[in-house]
Parts: sequence; C-alpha cells; structure tokens
Amino acid sequence: MSAQKKRTFKIEAFKHRVELDPKYAERTWKVLEHAIHEIYNHNASGLSFEELYRNAYNMVLHKYGEKLYSGLVITMSGHLKEIAKSIEDSQGGLFLEELDRKWGDHNKALQMIRDILMYMDRTFVPGNHKTPVHELGLNLWRDNIIRSGKIQTRLLDTLLDLIHRERTGEVINRSLMRNITKMLMDLGSSVYQEDFEKPFLEVSASFYSGESQQLIECCDCGEYLRKAERRLTEETERVSHYLDVKSEVKITSVVEGEMIANHMQRLVHMENSGLVNMLVDDRYEDLSRMYNLFRRVPDGLSTVRDVMTSHLRETGKQLVSDPERLKDPVDFVQHLLDEKDKYDKIISKAFNNDKSFQNALNSSFEYFINLNNRSPEFISLYVDDKLRKGLKGVSEEDVEVVLDKVMMLFRYLQEKDVFEKYYKQHLAKRLLSGKTASDDAERSMIVKLKTECGYQFTSKLEGMFTDMKTSVDTMQGFYANQYSETGDGPTLAVQVLTTGSWPTQPSAPCNLPAEILGICDKFRTYYLGTHTGRRLTWQTNMGTADIKATFGKGQKHELNVSTYQMCILMLFNSADQLTYREIEQATEIPAPDLKRCLQSLACVKGKNVLRKEPMSKDIAEDDAFYFNDKFTSKFIKVKIGTVAAQKESEPEKQETRQRVEEDRKPQIEAAIVRIMKSRRVLDHNTIVTEVTSQLQSRFLPNPVVIKKRIESLIEREFLERDKTDRKLYRYLA
Repeated sequence: MSAQKKRTFKIEAFKHRVELDPKYAERTWKVLEHAIHEIYNHNASGLSFEELYRNAYNMVLHKYGEKLYSGLVITMSGHLKEIAKSIEDSQGGLFLEELDRKWGDHNKALQMIRDILMYMDRTFVPGNHKTPVHELGLNLWRDNIIRSGKIQTRLLDTLLDLIHRERTGEVINRSLMRNITKMLMDLGSSVYQEDFEKPFLEVSASFYSGESQQLIECCDCGEYLRKAERRLTEETERVSHYLDVKSEVKITSVVEGEMIANHMQRLVHMENSGLVNMLVDDRYEDLSRMYNLFRRVPDGLSTVRDVMTSHLRETGKQLVSDPERLKDPVDFVQHLLDEKDKYDKIISKAFNNDKSFQNALNSSFEYFINLNNRSPEFISLYVDDKLRKGLKGVSEEDVEVVLDKVMMLFRYLQEKDVFEKYYKQHLAKRLLSGKTASDDAERSMIVKLKTECGYQFTSKLEGMFTDMKTSVDTMQGFYANQYSETGDGPTLAVQVLTTGSWPTQPSAPCNLPAEILGICDKFRTYYLGTHTGRRLTWQTNMGTADIKATFGKGQKHELNVSTYQMCILMLFNSADQLTYREIEQATEIPAPDLKRCLQSLACVKGKNVLRKEPMSKDIAEDDAFYFNDKFTSKFIKVKIGTVAAQKESEPEKQETRQRVEEDRKPQIEAAIVRIMKSRRVLDHNTIVTEVTSQLQSRFLPNPVVIKKRIESLIEREFLERDKTDRKLYRYLA
C-alpha cells in the first residue's frame, strides 16, 4: 500500500472586523456598578447573578478588564467611606458593635462581588499582577476603616480599655472582642500585630510592672506566687477566648518578666516567707509553685537551686559540728538521714524530681558529711545499733530500707576505708557476742557493700562469717572427742578466728582461773592435733562467760559477764575483800580494761555484785572491793555489761587513724606501679591525678603521701627520675 500524502491545515484569522458599540463598555459597567450599590444596600435579592457574571465576563473578554477593576476599586472605596462615617458616629459601647456589624456586611458583599467577577479574578488579575478581589476588599477595609484617622486610635483605646477592665475584675463581652480581633487577624498578621498586639504588650508590661511592685510590698512570698500564677492562667485563658494563639507566648513572657524575673532575688530571700522558710516548713505546694514559675524565666531554677544548696550546706555544717549531736553517734546519723529524707521528699513532691536539684542535694551532703572526720565511725555505729538484737521486732523490709538509706550516706564518704575499719570492728563484736539481729540482715549489708566497692572491700567480712560457721563444727568435734568427759567442770565454747580476717589487736593475756586453764589446754591439744602448722592465741579481751553465784540467804543467780569480769569474780571464791592492786596483780588485766570491768561490777545500780570502798563512780588505785552478799535481782539471769564509751577514746581514734594510714600506703604504691607499668613515662602531676582517680572510690589520697610513696618506689628501684627532666618518672621493668 502506498503512503498517503501528508496534508497540512492552516487556520486563518477572520477577515471581517466585528464592530462593538462604542458605548458598550460604559453601559455594561453601569449595570455592574448599580449591582454593587444594590449589594451594599442589602437589595441583592432582585439581581440576576448569571446575567451580571456574563456582563463582567464579556467586559474582560473585550479587553475592558482595567475599566472593570478600577471601577470596582472606586465604587467599593466610596461605600467604605460612608461605612466609616457611620462607625465614627456610633456612641460609646455601640462603637465595637457597629464595627462588627459593618464588617459582617462587608464580608457578605465581598463574597457576592467576587462571585460576579470570578472570570476577571481568574484571568485578568493574575495576568496584570493585580490584587485578587477578596484581598482587595480586605485591603480597602483596612485603609478606609481600620486605619482611618478617627477609628484607628479609638479602636485601640477601646480594646485596651476592655482588657484592662477584665483584668480588674469586670465582665466584658468576650464574643464581641473575639470577632474584632479575628477581623484584625483576617486583615493580615501585620495589621493584628502593628495595630493591636504591639501596644497591647506594652500596656500589659506597664500594668504588671505596677501590680508586681504593689504586691511585693504587701504580700508574703507564697501569696505573691499564687497571684502571679493566677495572672498567668488568666492571660492564657484570655488568649484562648479572643486573641491570636501566637500571642500566648508573648503575653506570658511579659507577665513572667515583670512578675517573676524582675523580683527573683527579692522573692527567694523574702524575710519569714522566702525559699529557706518554705524548705524549713516543708511547704510543698508553695515550693512546687515557685519551681514551676521560676523554671519559665532565664536563670530561675539556678537561683532556687543556689539558695537551696547554700541553706543545705549551712544547716549541714551546723549539724556535723554541733558538740551536742556528736555525743550520740546514732542520733547524729539519724538526723542526717532525716535531713536527706526531708529533701528527697521536697525534690520528689515539689521539684518534679529534677536531676539538677538531686545532684545539688548529693554534692551538699558529700560536702558537709566529710567536714567531720568521725562520720565513717558514726555511720558504722549506726549500722551496729540497727543490726543488734534490739531491733528484732522490725520486719525484714524495714531493715532493708534502713540499710539502703545507710548505703546512701556511705556513698558520700570520701574515706570509705575508714568506714571499713570500724565496720569490721563492730561486726566482730556483734558476731562474737551473739548480738546480731539476723544473719540475713548482716549478709544483705555485706552484699550492698560488695556491690558498691567490689569484692576486695568485703572479702575479710565474709571470712568472719566463715570462721563463725567453722567454729561451730570444731566445737561439735571437740565435745564428740575424748575431751568431752569434763564432768561437772566448766563448759567451753571457742570461736577460732583467722588472724587476717578479724580486727584483733595483740592483747596482753590475762591470768585465767585454774578451772578454765585446764579445759583451755585440752582444747588446744585437740585443735593442734587436728590442724597442722597452726598457732592459737587466746583473745581474752573478746570473750564472755556465764557463772553461777550464790548470795546472802541462799539466793542464786546466773551472771553473764566478760572473760575479764569472770577472772575478777572468781578471785572472790577464796577472799572476801581485795584491793585494786591485788586484783591487778592476780589477773594482769590491762589497767584501762580492769577499771572499766570494776566500774560495771561495783558502780552500776542493780548489777553491783561487788561493793567498793570508798563509794564513787571512778576507780582509784587504793580502792578496796568486797563480795556484795546483799545483792538482789528479780531476774535469775543477770547480764553485766562493761562500762565503755560507745565512741572511741582519743588515743584509740589516733591508733585507728594510724592503722588506716598504714593500710593506705601499699594501695597507693600498687596504683602508682599499675599506672607506670602501662604508661612507662609520666610527669609528677599526671601520676597524682591518675592515682587519685583510681583510689577515690575507697579514699581521697593526699598528694604529699603520694609523693612519699613515689620516693619509696624510687629507692626500691621500681621507678627512676628522668636524667634531663627531674619532673618525669620512668618505670623500671
């Protein structure tokens, strides 16, 4: 099939010119102009919108768009000038109502006009860069009504006056206000901001500046904050009722600035009602209000935090340095815990559990707890008090709560190794005297310490429990053996303690009574026979005894005493009267211990199985002691404790401190060697920093001590100084 020849089509312009009536444009515009007048005069019901649309369409089609557009501007402007006059003439409160009504009419008229001129809006307006009809209507309203000389100022004054009246407690027409502010927003955000919002914020700043000045003179801090909070709520509500939503941030910022930021310092330090008073009186509601208001302004929370920290450090400092408080360690620690509970509750209930406040609280406690170098000892004494049998009625959960609180204080201690020393001593006394509340509570405490400080910290404490268990098995073996045939003689219960695990000090052995020495020797023979390569040393200062005593009129009692007290009492089996020197010579008990034992046997009412002459509280070297056959007690079993200071005496404290310092030396040296082994060459300051960092979980090493340990390591050829730079150290492999 042959391809068909391609045809091309051409459309030519119509040759014949269409002649329009020269008066067509004028005549058509008159029809449209009349229609616009009718619309503004509320007579639109008689108009044919279809015919009007066609007329406007034809005018644009026949290139009369400019005439149509400019005619529209002139006609609308004329009507708006008349409307402006009518609004200006309205009296008093009718002014806003008239403005609102006319605005509604104008919007309806504008909608109809836009429908008629839709074709012009879609074709002529974009092509000639004109303003669309609706927008044009808004701009003309703005220029002829809102910004007319007489209306502009009056409108602003009326709006601001109504807001002022509402602030002072009057009820206003919020619906009308909403319509007027919406009109300003519809005219464009710049109109709302320039003609209303800007002056509104300035007037508000002035209003709240005056009010805050007035309130701060006559209100206390809590009342002032309540009023400031109420004002903020009112302004937020005002925005939601009749202002632009974007105004909320701006107006609340004005209120915050004038009522909070400008008076922060005065509020927190206000006499008798400021932040410190709120903290002291636990005013959670006021504190919460202060937190929520101050967090809204720059530096608000840091101001509250600084005042709280300063107050906390001051009260803490007084607490740890108060001589009265230091007399009772348990009471001292209880006060610390109460203070911590108090502020934990404040931070949780009032400060939204704010981490920065929690950190400030922790740093304050760490600061003042470590001001008192006896804090580690006192915390250990507190645990000792809680874990003794006196707390038997308390549930396990309550004991756990107490232990957790103690661990919290423990974390604040810089000298954790000092706490360990005391804890070991107190635990030893509890275990050996059988006064521990429960093994579970004891082990729970050790697990907590282990979690906090690692295995090394608690290994010796765990060893003490192991020894107690092993001792029970040893005693069963001893009595099952041939040595069980002790007849009516004394019964022995021995705890065999591993030297390295227990805080035993070399004590001068006292002279035990002959009856006791016999069975002790039997036990020694049995034990050394079953364990090779071991040595036994009797720690008579740590033992207890139960002895039966018969007093006047055949009255019998069982006395629970220490080993030292037993040695003293047994002397009175063969003598009715002994002097202090005779007792000292016979028993060889160290003088301080002997005096305390005699005090508890002769000077404590209800426990005085001995009589002293002359009678006084203190023991003198020329005192004489008699068996008190007139002793009576309603109990068969009488426990006679040893008079002893709960806290350490000054020499004991010095001795403990010395032992702690000695124990620290190898730890510091080990840290230095570890660091130098990995780094090979380091300067002095870096070593000090690294050692401090490694050891601070146990104690804060003194830089002077670190320097001495470095010198010692150089002497023993672990390190050497650099030949050229004396501040550098080298590790010697």
